[in-house]
Amino acid sequence: MPLRRLLALIAVAIGIVGGGTAIAVAGGDGPVPPPKQLAVAIHDAATAPAVEGLTARIRFTNHLIDASSVQGSDPLLSGATGRLWIGSAHRLRLELQSDSGDVQVVSNGTSVTVYDATMNAVYRADLPKTTSSTDGAKDAPPSLAAIESDLSGLAEHWNLSGARPGSVAGQPAYTVRISPKQDGGLLGAAELAADANTGVPLRAAVYAKGDSSPVLELEVSDISYGKVDGSVFELTPPADVKLTDLTPQQRSGAGGDAAAKSLPFTVSAPATLGGMARSDVRTVGPADHPAALVTYGTGLGGIAVLEQAADPQAQPPAQPHDGQAGLSLPTVSIGGVQGQELETALGTVVRFTRAGVTYTVAGSVPAAVAEAAARGL
Repeated sequence: MPLRRLLALIAVAIGIVGGGTAIAVAGGDGPVPPPKQLAVAIHDAATAPAVEGLTARIRFTNHLIDASSVQGSDPLLSGATGRLWIGSAHRLRLELQSDSGDVQVVSNGTSVTVYDATMNAVYRADLPKTTSSTDGAKDAPPSLAAIESDLSGLAEHWNLSGARPGSVAGQPAYTVRISPKQDGGLLGAAELAADANTGVPLRAAVYAKGDSSPVLELEVSDISYGKVDGSVFELTPPADVKLTDLTPQQRSGAGGDAAAKSLPFTVSAPATLGGMARSDVRTVGPADHPAALVTYGTGLGGIAVLEQAADPQAQPPAQPHDGQAGLSLPTVSIGGVQGQELETALGTVVRFTRAGVTYTVAGSVPAAVAEAAARGL
């Protein structure tokens, strides 16, 4: 898929995963819950009565990409307003509207589908399967002692705030802030607010290191709880839409040399890259277009390299414009080959093609580190 679409999907995925379900505006007028310890607030949320569904109006803010680096508008890249529905069985529908077009994200709990009307394109992926009780019984909520133990383990690598009481979209809520103690790359922190009465997440924000304003945020201006009709989660794109399946497929459990030798091209996987030691090599992707995923370093500050046979029909990465969408990206020279580079507040992506292989280097690192890693391949 074009780099433009990949970046857009990454942006909205971070927002959705960070928020979990519904998101809402922090602050504002409304009731404030009493102070609680974080473990107690989590336990109360886990044991709260289940919510049948919710309907909300939302706003998606995206400052991840500098406007000077990317030319062109898109509701996922530039931000948008919209609506959100959450139903039973983990069903979700998110609609984003902007002057440049509309985007819809629908999930039935086992897969997620993104329909971009501006590109007449659909992207889908299966969600990771969750484990359940072997006897089919509903899992019991964790005990307070178990939550306290988990928070203690989490605190070894992450800084955790307490449960800060406040008001979110007119609902009493607790907000928690988490930040990495080390190996966080360019990630500064993340915040999540949850309804004090229902445990429903109400706001999600991601912050870059050294920035007091979020680079990604999903927020709601209005929210109501209640059953949502099943027809809301139906999505029927036009018949001529272009479909791309993004489900990661592990073609082989083997790593290292065994994984590299199973591919139809020579994999570049030096022992160190960008000053980081190689941690894994594995095959990914569909059988008709396999790829190698090579990772370096540990923690969020690591680097991932995706290598795959170049598509002879694809537009060369050296071309600065993604003509169909009018996108312009900075170019960079990698070992005498011209590629594309996009530096964001949370990381950098470098892509180039050489000798019939397309390399995509990505990490929560500055541009200089990503470029050095690309030149080391």
